[in-house]
Amino acid sequence: MELTTLNHYHYKRLQEFCSSVFVKAGVEKEQADIVAASLVQADLRGVDSHGVVRTAIYLKRVEQKMINPPKAKIRIEKEDESTALIDGCNHFGAVVGDKALKLAMKKAKANGVGMVGVKNSNHFGTGAFYALRGGLKEDLVTIVMSNASQTMPPTGGIKPFIGTNPLAVGIPCGECEPFLLDMATSVVARGKIIVAAQKGEAIPHGWAIDKNGKSTTNAEEALKGSVLPLGGPKGYGISMFIDIFSGVLTGAGFGKYVNNMYENWKAPQNVGHFFITIDVNKFMDIKTFKHRMDLYIRDIKTEPKAEDVEEIFIPGEMESRRSEQRKKNGINLSQNVQRELTNIGMKYGVSLKDALMLNHNTEGKGV
Repeated sequence: MELTTLNHYHYKRLQEFCSSVFVKAGVEKEQADIVAASLVQADLRGVDSHGVVRTAIYLKRVEQKMINPPKAKIRIEKEDESTALIDGCNHFGAVVGDKALKLAMKKAKANGVGMVGVKNSNHFGTGAFYALRGGLKEDLVTIVMSNASQTMPPTGGIKPFIGTNPLAVGIPCGECEPFLLDMATSVVARGKIIVAAQKGEAIPHGWAIDKNGKSTTNAEEALKGSVLPLGGPKGYGISMFIDIFSGVLTGAGFGKYVNNMYENWKAPQNVGHFFITIDVNKFMDIKTFKHRMDLYIRDIKTEPKAEDVEEIFIPGEMESRRSEQRKKNGINLSQNVQRELTNIGMKYGVSLKDALMLNHNTEGKGV
């Protein structure tokens, strides 16, 4: 298959490709589908750093038994009416997260709120995946947190100590797009610097520092150094509270005890997550709440605009539009990612070519 920057892939077929290679690597089909859906949804929403580019590292960790799906038996360690603690037993983060979300949703519907902590997990993709997969469909407010390995210094430091720990918040609306905040606590997700390094591109000033604590626009040097906290001490503080909820409180790794997915091949990651779901009906009728949310959003969008601004967006709105566009026109993968996935497909006997679109508006297998 000729690799060009113009190759577009149908999202469903790309998801089937990813799922198939995970199955060939020994993952159960239902679990492989969840992981593949997480990766492709990230690409659809334009969060390419968490998309199918992660397929290779996920597979490598399976091959090296750093993630061990056949032996991983996810279990509930503690539980009461509104809370639970799940031991992910070193399964895929997306699989563990999906189970934790469903349990939190069940508890919220029964008791008004569900809070589920997770330990012994792995990288779980984007927080938006869980809000969209469950909470927003069920008219629940969803708060998703996870910690990560050390990529960010404490304010005033120069060495990585804390992760770019993500926070996602999904709130249902009526006729308007739902509010969906999905953010890292760094200026930028480290995955975007990885993508820039793969492309040989420079990164903006202020994203990162090198190993000596100096500001750098060189992606390779940034990966040897640290990503910077969003808003300085504010992002640092938010990252700490996410780490405390996801790591300290759950019994998972925290701070320097969360292992790096790319560099540590001796021990599992031991990532921690925390899910909170809230039943709006415990506060007011959901229809009334959605009406109030719509009013709130419409008021914001009709505010006076700055020069050269055509539209004011709410969190998640741009990603939602991008997702619809990519569902129609296909997902455009970089040459490096195409080459990597092609090689993976050859190894496991699955053809990436089958995910190609005949054109930008027609689903097809390519030729």
